[in-house]
Amino acid sequence: MSEITFLDLPAATLDSLRPGDADVAILGVPHGVAYPNPGLTAGCADAPAAIRARSRRLAAFVSHHDFDLDGPMLPPGSALRIADVGDVQGTPDDGAGNAARAEGSVRTLLEAGTVPLIFGGDDSIPIPVLRAFASRGPVCVAQVDAHLDYRDEVAGVRDGYSSTMRRISEMDHVGQVVQVGLRGVGSARPSDVADARAAGNLLVTARQLRERGVPWLLGQLPSQMPIFLLFDIDGLDPSVAPAVSGLSPGGISYEQAADLVTGLAAGHSLVGAAFTELVPALDATGASALVVVRLATLLLGTLARRSEP
Repeated sequence: MSEITFLDLPAATLDSLRPGDADVAILGVPHGVAYPNPGLTAGCADAPAAIRARSRRLAAFVSHHDFDLDGPMLPPGSALRIADVGDVQGTPDDGAGNAARAEGSVRTLLEAGTVPLIFGGDDSIPIPVLRAFASRGPVCVAQVDAHLDYRDEVAGVRDGYSSTMRRISEMDHVGQVVQVGLRGVGSARPSDVADARAAGNLLVTARQLRERGVPWLLGQLPSQMPIFLLFDIDGLDPSVAPAVSGLSPGGISYEQAADLVTGLAAGHSLVGAAFTELVPALDATGASALVVVRLATLLLGTLARRSEP
């Protein structure tokens, strides 16, 4: 268990968590399935600790007025119970073990009746996280990312961060996939884009989101299907969050991201969320970690308002 919890919220352990103990459980997953030459993504393993550490600066203000929520950051008296269950143990060279432990940990959280809030780690982590929902479909997956992540394999690795959305789209319990923030050039080839569209995925570029707006995007999501939010931080404009492994010009604004997160939490059945691809070694001022903290806090604050009597 990490010595520091997110926002100094109560700590718990996976082994001790029982149904009714928490509504939302924060889980760090530092290690995923790495490529032979992971490059900057190796630094993503430090992100859960960096996010928790940065959140402590806001911990004293949870009852203060949050202008993004028009009220206390976390409203006193809310029935929402939040616990931080620490990190999934792993090592950079044990991709299969990392994935198995992550999947098992998320399944334990679901069995305890919690909504998992995941801090990665690189963008391979959503694959085992979504596999844990196998008996709980259909689930809509809403992904924010600059990149398509639809390669079948890279360097012989099929569960790496460039294959995330192809693996998720193949899951029988995933009913719809919406990918937003796409721009620039990444690992996707024209055939990968064609495959994603053939699978029925809705692909929304960053430019299209700017032109059509977040309310339009929220209207594309199924109203009767629970939603899991995947948020790769490189989906944001680099002026908002530059400390990422796959930097790309353009991207969605902080305001758009905040509206998307709060819109999902307020108007849909959100069954989980994962934030990935922060590289703390590139985050000299801590500004990118703060963006993750704020988006996660907006999510929690909105869920807490739904739980108010």
